[in-house]
Amino acid sequence: MPGSRSAIRIIAGLLVVGAPLGASACRQFPDVAVKNDLERQGREIFRYDTFGDEQFWTDTARLHEVVGQQIRPLEALGLGVKVDMDRLNLLKFVASNPFGTSGTRQLLRQNAVVGLRATFDEQGNMTRLGITCALCHSTVDNALLPGIGHRLDGWPNTDLEIGKILAKLPIFTDAQRAVLRSWPSGTYDPRFNFDGKSTPLVLPPAHGLAQVKNETYTAEGPISYWNAYVAVTQMHGRGNFSDPRIGIEVRQEPDLVTPKLEALRAYQHAIAAPPTPGASYDRAAARRGQAVFAANCARCHVDGTLTDNNDGTLHAPSETGMDSAYAARTSQKRYRTTPLRALWQHAPYFHDGSARTLSDVVDHYVRVRNLELTGGQRHDLVEYLKSL
Repeated sequence: MPGSRSAIRIIAGLLVVGAPLGASACRQFPDVAVKNDLERQGREIFRYDTFGDEQFWTDTARLHEVVGQQIRPLEALGLGVKVDMDRLNLLKFVASNPFGTSGTRQLLRQNAVVGLRATFDEQGNMTRLGITCALCHSTVDNALLPGIGHRLDGWPNTDLEIGKILAKLPIFTDAQRAVLRSWPSGTYDPRFNFDGKSTPLVLPPAHGLAQVKNETYTAEGPISYWNAYVAVTQMHGRGNFSDPRIGIEVRQEPDLVTPKLEALRAYQHAIAAPPTPGASYDRAAARRGQAVFAANCARCHVDGTLTDNNDGTLHAPSETGMDSAYAARTSQKRYRTTPLRALWQHAPYFHDGSARTLSDVVDHYVRVRNLELTGGQRHDLVEYLKSL
């Protein structure tokens, strides 16, 4: 039966992916065992660790009240929140009234909501709620229903309405809520809580990072810099972060962030960029487009990482025709060349999402860089970008 075969494939996949390294293998390859253990720790941190940010989201922002009393499951899905079907007990969920707020609370009790961790008392009341890295940097494959499926760690949640969710919190003024509601889905402004300005950025993928030195649009630091910045200043976790360049100094004890950065980075480095589905692009055109790319784009998108930032290069906004508003709010005032990975699955493009499609990306650079490309060459270049 098809259902049986699917179940067998899922079970076999879990056995392969989740099987622990045998004792003899650990003795024979100790470095591999340590690496695998660090990655497993990092996966748990990435998916489930709040770094103690309940201190903000519960005690200050009252997110647990908004979610537990106002947000029904269908509304949560409409806001781009994802459900991990591998943690979902469907019978309990249905019995709890899936169309009411009790359904939302049941999903949280099962720890099935990607990126949210809740604590309940003995009477079933939600007492604490925090967020994890996975809220923004994981999605699901919609295997059961839209928004409900198996986890896809490292994929940006392009459906997430972060601004609209934040706008429901009582800590913001009406003026701030109006700004937050204007943020497109899949975007977030990581400086808004410091300067009140709004230039929301596209959530970047957290996969394919193993050879990427700086995982920020403005290359202010390596991946652990950004993990610490987000965990402490945006997730509001309990920890330490310091960057005199942008005037930020946060010290909190105990530090629940810094000791976890190594494992978190190890897991993120282990998440490979997903391969492009073969049917989603024209292979012959992509082969022609590779030559167009080499002649016109490879000066900045260099080597295997497809970014010259690994060599320390940054670009003024005017050089690439980018809006300068966000760069002006950072220490670097310039943008890095973005590594190109799994472009087929995380439109829109550029830091601000101003290019809706890969065709828009190509047209932008044809105009800004005065590239002399025929219509056919533009088409072939788009097909090649789809293949990356």
